[in-house]
Amino acid sequence: MTDPAKPTAPRVAIIGGGPAGLMAAEVLAAAKVDVDLYDAMPSVGRKFLLAGVGGMNITHSEPKVAFLTRYGERRTEMVRLLEDFDADALRDWIHGLDISTFVGTSGRVFPTDMKAAPLLRAWLKRLRTQGVAIHTRHRWLGWSEGGALRVETVDGEKHIEADAVLLALGGGSWPRLGSDGRWTSLLQARGVDLSPLKPSNCGFEVAAWSEHLQTKFAGAPLKNVALRVDDEAPRTGEFVLTDCGVEGSLVYALSAAIRRQIEARGSARVLLDLLPQIPADKLTAALARPRGKQSLAKHLHRQAGLSGVKAALLRELAPRDAFADPAHLAPWIKALPIELVRARPIEEAISSAGGVPFEALDGGLMLKALPGVFCAGEMLDWEAPTGGYLLTACFASGRAAGRGALAWLARRG
Repeated sequence: MTDPAKPTAPRVAIIGGGPAGLMAAEVLAAAKVDVDLYDAMPSVGRKFLLAGVGGMNITHSEPKVAFLTRYGERRTEMVRLLEDFDADALRDWIHGLDISTFVGTSGRVFPTDMKAAPLLRAWLKRLRTQGVAIHTRHRWLGWSEGGALRVETVDGEKHIEADAVLLALGGGSWPRLGSDGRWTSLLQARGVDLSPLKPSNCGFEVAAWSEHLQTKFAGAPLKNVALRVDDEAPRTGEFVLTDCGVEGSLVYALSAAIRRQIEARGSARVLLDLLPQIPADKLTAALARPRGKQSLAKHLHRQAGLSGVKAALLRELAPRDAFADPAHLAPWIKALPIELVRARPIEEAISSAGGVPFEALDGGLMLKALPGVFCAGEMLDWEAPTGGYLLTACFASGRAAGRGALAWLARRG
């Protein structure tokens, strides 16, 4: 029988079962708060599991100063979150689940078995042991007139009372996994000003490739190349030619800058260095050597190792008169302009930008317009490239929002 004199624990409802929501649940449950976590999908962590396909890149090992630069325009706000729970802290936390990690050759950090599922299983087991109640197939519909949470279930709509609410609903990318952005209208109806959701870590389209490039080279990777936008330092890596443009890790790393340029000018120009390992003067000298009866294609291959999709892209984008003298091709090989006209749809993006701006939140990630409602994860207005930066920040923001909710509950007594 319950002792009526014994105070009941506060109850927090978490909406969203991705890394941010689960981390917030752990923080709250560890403080003896009753936690109910609701997710619209049949199981939690679906996008997290997808991220593990091909290798679960959990974070990155680069020095902290460099790590923090990856958050672009929101660096100041993200530094505060990541100073409290950085990449090293995340690795320690993973090790606490008896999951070992290693650093790959690129500096990326992976679980030893490269899989997301064992990590998620161990985590969910610990959360349930802590008393976290997980409710799947529960879609949040907003608030009732009386202030209760409206939740759609297989048995109809339910109204749920909670002392605090923590939203970790993701952005607008990969809607089939739950991040569908439907929450934006619910918050706007409550007076929360949002930044429009936009694709991030996404591919981009050109006006049109030639039929030859489309049919023969769509899907071909360009390896060991460099890209830059405006006067920014070039980034090296690889990307993929698509039938309508470009995508891949190197493009994703520049997606924020590319998107902003398209928004400002209607298109964006990226400069591609097809051979970043060869200095411009040496390339010019090599291409100026007599080619005799060799075809230009063979000359480019012999003197510069340029062939396949790289040579095809050079043919596509360099002016015709530059091919009259091979030496004149060197500047184009080192800075081949690609004009990008639009981002691919947000549904195809790895992540999204926009959402709840930090200006709408207090220091504990509580909405100023809705006391007792906290936000975390990708629904906040920040973005970062792939490579572990996205996940690290989602974990860190979930932890910060959970601690913010604890502090708010404590102030209320």
